Order: sequence, then C-alpha cells, then structure tokens
Amino acid sequence: MTDEAAGNPAISLLVVDDHPVVRDGLRGMFESAPGFTVLGEAAGGVEAVERALALDPDVVLMDLRMPGGSGVDAIRELGRRGARAKILVLTTYDTDTDTLQAIEAGATGYLLKDAPREELFTAVRAAARGRTVLSPAVATRLVSAVRSPGGEPLSAREREVLALVARGTPNREIARALFISEATVKTHLTHLYGKLGVKDRAAAVAAAYDRGILG
Repeated sequence: MTDEAAGNPAISLLVVDDHPVVRDGLRGMFESAPGFTVLGEAAGGVEAVERALALDPDVVLMDLRMPGGSGVDAIRELGRRGARAKILVLTTYDTDTDTLQAIEAGATGYLLKDAPREELFTAVRAAARGRTVLSPAVATRLVSAVRSPGGEPLSAREREVLALVARGTPNREIARALFISEATVKTHLTHLYGKLGVKDRAAAVAAAYDRGILG
C-alpha cells in the first residue's frame, strides 16, 4: 500500500543541482513513483534557499558543489532561517570533500548520486521522518575527518544504541527496543559521541564504520 493509499500525504521535494540533466532525471524518477511530489528545482545554493523558503518542501535533495552557491552554505542558511525541510545530500563521492561540513551544518543524510532508485526512495522517506540516512560508502569517505585516535572503546549498551542509530531509528524507538528511557538514550549518545570524537548521529555512524564497530 502506498503512503497516499494509506491516507498519508505525498512527500514534497525540492531538487537542487547545477546540472539540468540531473535535475530532470530526479524529477522524472520521483514524479513517476507514488507517494512523492516535486515542488520545484534550483540550480545553486542561493536559489535553493529562496525556493525552499517559498515552497516549504518536506525534503531538499541537495548537491554540494554548485557555481550558484555551495550546498553547505545553503544548508547552514536554511537552518539559520528555521526552514522545516530536511536536507538529503546527493554526493558524487569521488569529488565531494566537504561532506562533513554539511553534516555539521545540519544535513539529515547522504547518498551517492548513482544510488539505486529504491534506495533513494527509501532514503527520502526516512529523511522526511527526520531519520539519519548515511550510505556506508559515503561513511568511509568521511572517516578521515571524524576519526578520533586512541578513543575509548564503546560499552556494549553504547554499541546497541549505535547499531539502532545506523538503521535510522529515532530515540523514542531506541528507548522502546532497549527498554530504557529516552533520557538514557540521549546520555548514551552523548557518551559515544565523545568517545568517537563526533558531534552528531551521522558522523557517529561514519566513524563506527571506519573502526569496524559497524560492518
């Protein structure tokens, strides 16, 4: 059953990329699939901010490197201006080296531009719900920036929390699964962030893949 058939509204999108062919491909892909609607497009970061504030999409598919303003700057500005949209970065992997900056700026997740259709659909649905989406391949690209040498090992409980975070599980569901309070989940997250030398969920997953904690 589709989201619409189940009575849930379609997920609205803004597609941001400086290449018209990429924008056309993404628009066609999502418009041909049930449960999504594309509200508009932007060719650069500055335009992306204007369009996102005007259209109020659920999710922004954001390229990082564009002549008309970087994706990182756009993510930071949208956060500063209180935009509701979740940001899902589509990176080319081989050339994008500023993905960590985008995580710190507030991006919800990362995928490769050559990700399979279903993986992209699933990621957008997860991002719309506020869940962290991080491709393992992208995670390995981030590890040199998030690695913390000689870090303290994670406890068994912290590993359990991290494994659920890697699946995009919200704190409330983590608490339910582990029979602990949400406050305790947040405490475990704070501790494992410190041990991994990171600031948020996505960076924690990236560091965990590098160290073999997640595989």
